Amino acid sequence: MDIADFQARIAAAYGARDAERGRPATVAWLAEEVGELAQATRKGTPEQQLHELGDVLAWLASLAEQLGLSLDEAARRYAAGCPSCDRSPCACP
Repeated sequence: MDIADFQARIAAAYGARDAERGRPATVAWLAEEVGELAQATRKGTPEQQLHELGDVLAWLASLAEQLGLSLDEAARRYAAGCPSCDRSPCACP
């Protein structure tokens, strides 16, 4: 599945409820999921880590949708490598 399709699926499944909840609450949920990902990274199994990666990705897609932005476009920023030095691999200090 590509990023744009994923974002559309998240919007279809959760968009109305997440929009009603609002951006501040969506950011709070995203932050909570990032915390859970951090914990799974330190102490979790690969299955738990994968689960939390999915949750972070879903909340990020929901936030992008509420902002009227495309995760696909955001990812393109990195298509040529590091957006700061335009190299792959990154040559930044």
